[in-house]
Amino acid sequence: MGGHGADVLIVGYGPVGQVLSILLAQRGHRVTVVERWPQAYPMPRAVAFDSEAGRILAEAGVAEHLDRFGEPSGDYVWQNAAGQVLLHIAASALGRCHWPDSTSMYQPGLESALQERAARLPGLRVLRGREAVGLTEQDDGVRLTVRDGDGEEEELTAGWVVGCDGANSFVRGRLGTEVTDFGFAHDWLICDVVLHDRRPFQPNNLQVCDPARPRTAVSAGPGHRRWEFMRVAGETREELDREDTAWRLLGLFGITPDQGELQRHAVYTFQANMVRQWRSGRLLLAGDAAHLMPPFAGQGMCSGFRDAANLAWKLDLVLRGTAAPGLLDTYGVERGAHVQHAITMSVNLGKVICLTDGTAAAERDHSMITSRERGLSTGRPRAAVQPLSGGLLKLTEKGSRVPPAGQLTPQGHVARGGKRGLFDEVVGTGFVLLAAQDPAVLLAEEQRAFLAGLGARLVHVLPAGTPPEQAGLGAVVDVDDVYLPFLAESRSVAVLVRPDFYAFGGARDEAGARALVDDLRLRLAAEPATAEVLKQKAHTEPARAVA
Repeated sequence: MGGHGADVLIVGYGPVGQVLSILLAQRGHRVTVVERWPQAYPMPRAVAFDSEAGRILAEAGVAEHLDRFGEPSGDYVWQNAAGQVLLHIAASALGRCHWPDSTSMYQPGLESALQERAARLPGLRVLRGREAVGLTEQDDGVRLTVRDGDGEEEELTAGWVVGCDGANSFVRGRLGTEVTDFGFAHDWLICDVVLHDRRPFQPNNLQVCDPARPRTAVSAGPGHRRWEFMRVAGETREELDREDTAWRLLGLFGITPDQGELQRHAVYTFQANMVRQWRSGRLLLAGDAAHLMPPFAGQGMCSGFRDAANLAWKLDLVLRGTAAPGLLDTYGVERGAHVQHAITMSVNLGKVICLTDGTAAAERDHSMITSRERGLSTGRPRAAVQPLSGGLLKLTEKGSRVPPAGQLTPQGHVARGGKRGLFDEVVGTGFVLLAAQDPAVLLAEEQRAFLAGLGARLVHVLPAGTPPEQAGLGAVVDVDDVYLPFLAESRSVAVLVRPDFYAFGGARDEAGARALVDDLRLRLAAEPATAEVLKQKAHTEPARAVA
């Protein structure tokens, strides 16, 4: 593929395309992005991301900017029309991946930070004002025809193309996949407001389950707020999407024109659908090009970031010749199951929120209030993200997973010598073999060399309280007491972690650790030629410990 203009072409430069392009370019690949619009969209669309998405954004190099455009979302309350609390969710400021369970953010600020990061990567080229109009797949790559604003056409070549080009995806049309519609869609008016004062809101995020007008009020990042109103019977989209209508409805929350600036009002149709095929040959899909979901679980953009994190490391291995192209088939298997769960949960929440029948709403209110009073509602609904259940995991002979396989691994602070910080900062990202004893002793030379070929980190975790100066090469102190409990809970002496932070599998003893690494090697080496390359690497390259 060296003769191509790029290793990967990405169509679409929204947040998902931005993150994917950075994750690939950081790994040393040549990436070209084409975006039909000359300028970035100046208004927010998504307004929040979760802890795992925060970790992915940190991997993309924008951790230091998250406070600039984000703030912990805080509490989330559902009320009925009478103001009675139906559900109270207290989002933790310290989620599983260290970042808050939910961060409210101003999307233009996020995109600006990602664009600044991209501009510092020499292998990443962004072509704005180019619309994709032709796509041809060949045995060794793809050819993409783009057209600029003057009608001039240009042909771009690459080994692979990824469509991150939204709900009306050009790449999806060329890929030819069917789309599963979950049968749930509603029109909502979105009002983005910048208030003159920075007063706090209690609750910070509010869902009013009023059958006469379901409505929402949430933080949209520091200094920004969003109000949303569902279109009800007898009302047209045109009537709803007017400035005077927006201010009239904002009055339901006591917000008046003298209190702030209405930056935007627009009617959106929330949909729920997902492609049946995520990959065809050298064509792949990610983000809204692959799935759409209602906003009620806050998983639309987050799911796109998970797409990017999953796809980036797999494309990296294929591009480097370390894995066969068949590895990319696991992308759709893993992401499809994840996204289907998130969509189903979003739809189920939406069906509760969007009730406009007064009798049904009264029954809902009674049921939810009774559950709260009896302590049956925990305030933490079922997670929108579940463990991976298939794909590139250590599975049993019957094809089922045994924890920790498929679980998202936690992140805490660790220390070594004079360095203390989050695990990803101190250890680095990529494949990690996390062990309660010296991992080099657990493995034979063959397994250590194979992991070295993947650039894996071998990490010996020492108990919290151990003096950091006692952490030798390859060891870290578990400052927050996160990793040793994680290993103990899964009854593992070692866990092999994938570059997207999900566990490939765990091992209970030395023999299990060697078998775990061998299983990964066999899964990646799906073609004889690739297996031979890995075999040669296993005898020539040393293992890499924590730097």
